[in-house]
Amino acid sequence: MSLTRTERIKDWFQTKVRIPLGVTIAVCVLPVFITALFYALRSSRGVMDWAVTYISMPVRSFLGLLSSIYPFSIMEIACTAAVIFLIYYIVYSIRSTSRRRNRWKLLGKRILPIFVVAFYIWGIFCWLWNTGYHATGFAERYEFSNEGATIEDLVAVTWLFAERANELSELVERDADGWYIADRSKMFTESTRIYRNISLEFPSLDGRLYAPKPMLYSWLMSITGYSGMYFALTGESMINTQPPGAFMPMTVAHEHAHQLGIFAEDEANFVGILACVKSDNITFEYAGYISGLNYLLNALFRSGSFSSTATEEWSNIVDSLSHNVARDRYESATFWATRTTSNTGVEFFDRVFTTVAETTNDAVNTVYDGFLRSQNQELGIMSYGAFVDLLIEYFILEVRALEQERLEEERLEQERLEQERLEQERLEQERLEQERLEEEQLELDNIDDYEFDDGYIEDEHSDDDDSDDD
Repeated sequence: MSLTRTERIKDWFQTKVRIPLGVTIAVCVLPVFITALFYALRSSRGVMDWAVTYISMPVRSFLGLLSSIYPFSIMEIACTAAVIFLIYYIVYSIRSTSRRRNRWKLLGKRILPIFVVAFYIWGIFCWLWNTGYHATGFAERYEFSNEGATIEDLVAVTWLFAERANELSELVERDADGWYIADRSKMFTESTRIYRNISLEFPSLDGRLYAPKPMLYSWLMSITGYSGMYFALTGESMINTQPPGAFMPMTVAHEHAHQLGIFAEDEANFVGILACVKSDNITFEYAGYISGLNYLLNALFRSGSFSSTATEEWSNIVDSLSHNVARDRYESATFWATRTTSNTGVEFFDRVFTTVAETTNDAVNTVYDGFLRSQNQELGIMSYGAFVDLLIEYFILEVRALEQERLEEERLEQERLEQERLEQERLEQERLEQERLEEEQLELDNIDDYEFDDGYIEDEHSDDDDSDDD
């Protein structure tokens, strides 16, 4: 009976290549040891800081450099190939061992490599990424208090973001109908320079960035409710290209924050918005302000449950938004509200799609929420919006500085007006004094004229008397 090519290769490998048992055991045990070591040491802040500095950051930067050579997402290609191979390998293993007498033992031997590879991937991922969740965070490194904010400060910062968004909404590129448009390729390229300004204030953000890549499975990301992701094992930032473009630059900045060693989602949001508004790039500035505005308005709306002032101010701020800002926010909200629905006109298909999409969304959110909570992120996926306190703490200083400038301008204006008033009074007094002097001079002139006339008359009388004497 002739052997197939696969069987011949297998037979050659089994007869010619013999791996010592000790090596096999070491290969299987090593990923377990790597993973266990991480879990044993993750409570040590010093060890995690060291791992981030000397393992995570340099390795991820190198991986990012390698993956930047290719314009497509290596992670998505690798995951697709892995899923296809995994399905094939499991089916093949089951079929090839189903008729063997010791099929369960053989099947276990075939499945074991899958678990070993999975442990390797997870162990490496723990040291490249999960270490950051247990290391010193951005807010702690730069001594943000993060003690919460007052309603007054929240209102003040929200007004600041609303005013800036209104101003910048007139400057970004729009089509003939006024809808936001942007050159995505240009945006991705320019994004590698948006951290230059903010890195002067926060030196740890000074690092090399690699342009993000459009996701091949953007439709799947939309269903699960995510606009971008960063994958530590390839060092890639990937962006969902389906959502409206006004908020996309902020998503890019968020993923770049992960590249630069900002691990927590709330801090990545804060740093991303900060980088955008300080970038001197209109596209990114607008995205930073309108994205921050959304989070601030949400926080202000929630505050309305215990503060009538918050409700009133929320309404006033929303009413103050320009047509462009309101339309960009509406376009985004509409997209995310309908991402798990279908409208093909075929009721059965639409119902099935909606059910599958909502189930997928819930499953992904549950898994990711559990992952974040297991890595010392107590708020889970809710941490994406938990950075509002950081935003207020940073920008309230700018609000107060602007208020001081306004008060100083008012003071200077009052001084100017007072000086003008005093100058007008001085001029009026000079005018009155001049008029008084002129009147006095006129009176003196009149007196002189009168005396002259009297002398002239007396002279005439003298002449007359002389004539009479004659």
